[in-house]
Amino acid sequence: MQLRKPAPVLMGAVAALSLFTGACATKKHVREAIAPVQTQVGELQKTSQQQQTAIGDLDRNVSKADEHAMEADRKASAAAQSADKANQAAMTAQQQATAAGQSAQAAMNRADSVASTVNSELNNLDNYQLVTTEKVYFRVNRSDLSKDEQAKLDQALQQIQTAKNYVIEVAGYTDRSGNKAANVELARRRAEAVVRYLGVQHDVPLRKIYTVGVGSDFPDADNKTRAARKENRRVDIKVYALNLNGGQGNQPQAGSNPTNPMPAQTPAATPQQQTPQQPPQQ
Repeated sequence: MQLRKPAPVLMGAVAALSLFTGACATKKHVREAIAPVQTQVGELQKTSQQQQTAIGDLDRNVSKADEHAMEADRKASAAAQSADKANQAAMTAQQQATAAGQSAQAAMNRADSVASTVNSELNNLDNYQLVTTEKVYFRVNRSDLSKDEQAKLDQALQQIQTAKNYVIEVAGYTDRSGNKAANVELARRRAEAVVRYLGVQHDVPLRKIYTVGVGSDFPDADNKTRAARKENRRVDIKVYALNLNGGQGNQPQAGSNPTNPMPAQTPAATPQQQTPQQPPQQ
């Protein structure tokens, strides 16, 4: 029996099968070889993703921290501005308080000054000082003013034309001739003649005039001669001004002789208030 040579087709199939089997073995080996690498790569990828996520989270946290820092900076800046405004307001308030204190002190000083002035004026409400003195003379047994004596009064009153706080003392006198009671009445009438002239001709308020009829007491002369008796037939007029600034003042007193006590004075009476008296004898 003759052996037949294998057909070329069969041999090719065998070769192909061998190659296929070898190829399958190689792929399996490769798969087994690269499987750990793929696992590591997956883990690395996973780790990378986690790191990227963490970096993203960190970036977001950093951004938030930056925002918080910026917000804190804005708040700090606003707080600093508020503090600066508060300091300025405090300084302004301090200046205003200082000015108010100075004003209060000035007001207290003015009040003390006013109180001192008022106290001084109150203490000097009766501190009158003599401004001028005048004497007018009368004829025997007469109480009317002559033109010359009226001119003396006009001259004396020129010194108080603008004065307000003043008083006028008017004291009438006689010589010692005749009855003493009649002399007192005549002295009163002479004083009233002067008061009437001051009030009517010069509009001197009667509340500012103090009058008294002294009579023959406190003579200016000794009454032994006609000239001496003429010196005693007189009315003494003294004008006093109120001195509210202090200093020694002269208290209003009638009469020309300060060493002798004088009768108390009374404000001048109006003509309607005068009581009619019998005509004097001297």
